Amino acid sequence: MFDNDNNRRHLTLAAVLVLGLQGNAWADQYEDAAKKWIDSEFKPSTLTPQQQMDELKWFIKAAESFRGMKINVVSETITTHEYESKVLAKAFSEITGIALTHDLLQEGDVVEKLQTQMQSDKNIYDGWVNDSDLIGTHFRYGKVESITDMMANEGKAYTSPTLDLQDFIGISFTTAPDGKVYQLPDQQFANLYWFRADWFDRPELKAKFKEKYGYELGVPVNWSAYEDIAKFFTEDVKQIDGKRVYGHMDYGKKDPSLGWRFTDAWFSMAGGGDKGLPNGLPVDEWGIRVEDCHPVGSSVTRGGDTNGPAAVYATQKYVDWMRAYAPKEAQGMTFSEAGPVPAQGNIAQQIFWYTAFTADMTKPGLPVVNADGTPKWRMAPSPKGPYWEEGMKLGYQDTGSWTFFKSTPEKQRLAAWLYAQFVTSKTVSLKKTIVGLTPIRESDINSQAMTELAPKLGGLVEFYRSPARVQWTPTGTNVPDYPRLAQLWWSHIAEVASGEKTPQQALDGLARDQDRMLERLERSKAQATCAPKLNPEKDAQYWFDQAGAPKPKLENEKPKGETVSYSELLKSWEAARK
Repeated sequence: MFDNDNNRRHLTLAAVLVLGLQGNAWADQYEDAAKKWIDSEFKPSTLTPQQQMDELKWFIKAAESFRGMKINVVSETITTHEYESKVLAKAFSEITGIALTHDLLQEGDVVEKLQTQMQSDKNIYDGWVNDSDLIGTHFRYGKVESITDMMANEGKAYTSPTLDLQDFIGISFTTAPDGKVYQLPDQQFANLYWFRADWFDRPELKAKFKEKYGYELGVPVNWSAYEDIAKFFTEDVKQIDGKRVYGHMDYGKKDPSLGWRFTDAWFSMAGGGDKGLPNGLPVDEWGIRVEDCHPVGSSVTRGGDTNGPAAVYATQKYVDWMRAYAPKEAQGMTFSEAGPVPAQGNIAQQIFWYTAFTADMTKPGLPVVNADGTPKWRMAPSPKGPYWEEGMKLGYQDTGSWTFFKSTPEKQRLAAWLYAQFVTSKTVSLKKTIVGLTPIRESDINSQAMTELAPKLGGLVEFYRSPARVQWTPTGTNVPDYPRLAQLWWSHIAEVASGEKTPQQALDGLARDQDRMLERLERSKAQATCAPKLNPEKDAQYWFDQAGAPKPKLENEKPKGETVSYSELLKSWEAARK
């Protein structure tokens, strides 16, 4: 009996020792992986190697109960997400023991699958990167887990102490009217003005422009100057170094991307909608009016601005400039086809240009890149249309953000939440920013690494460090169902691009269709909060007589052109930061 008891004690002690050794081995395995990745990949970082190790040790500990699980997440296909899918997902799996697969799909496919999970409540992915443009959709339907609530409740033990939400430059974009954060920003890029700085600096072109227009050739402050510069390069300059050049670039093929061309804040750039940041209130840049968080109409007759004078002006200029000042083939191009054209070296400027193209625009050997690797071009704030007023947003910013559905099993959702925090953590975010050039953290933007990189990025760093940055924002919370409403835009805009309808006719149709969709959403009672409540129609003049949007038509939609030198622009930003 005594011997048996003794044997049992020895066996128990041996088991404890073995388990302890295995635990230490596991800890060593994951810490060794963390050290390997810190040394080989996660640099530069705003953290010291020791701080990185401390942050990753938290992930190792937090992941213990999820080890061996298979988690699937998805995002659209851009450089930043390719880096996450190919590099960071592998690193996360090695460091945490969670088998993480990060799928890449085209943006339309992501939204389609996301809608399927919303409608069916069947889990397709454990975590989603989708545009913060869906914030109005997510907080109304009640299908998405509020990150604020998750962090306070079931996700409290799995929320990194170094997450630092206030360091995210886009956190206001993912915050709903209820004050809760619904999405975690993962990547951001803005829609800015792009121009050939080397051409704008040529003395003979500067002299010729000033002689004709009476002011300096420079960065256009308003749409009048943009139009003058477009006309100048297309019709007066015509050729530079023996090559035909154009003063503008755009695209006009009937395609879903024609919708983005407009919903990505084209009307607000002209001055449509109301004052307010991140989005105009009560009328936003889509022309949708909200009252007490309820969308009440798009048409001018309901207090909206989708078919108001500012929107009609913006649409007319889109058509006029594309036909008169862009290469003829632009009218038959989609977004993806038109995107690489300025890099070919025959475009002088582009009013609607995404900073996501920066990496492709800085490749050695391109006609728009100098021998030393610096760009011949620069990016700058977008010029303002005649309806624009101080205090309005000035352009669009894409903010791809992590989103989690309530229909995802809790354990899978929390494991995916760990991955979302990992790919946005300070340990990896600066390197990810350098790879994809889609910054999300203030600390990364202001780092020494970005200062050193700035001369090769054509103004990207200067823009993101500037106070002007806050005027570029995603679609806001006025839009109650982004997927359904967004798909109305491209077919109506195509009618204008093809010449089938006038801008007023096409936008009247768009506003009418948006109101019908709002009415259907109201009747369906599918939205848990802040659902549409359509206004009765009134004479348009009633609304024009009220303050704010919709604004009546201006007598003069082309004031005198105004420009600023790029160097003065940078100085003004620097002064504003001090």
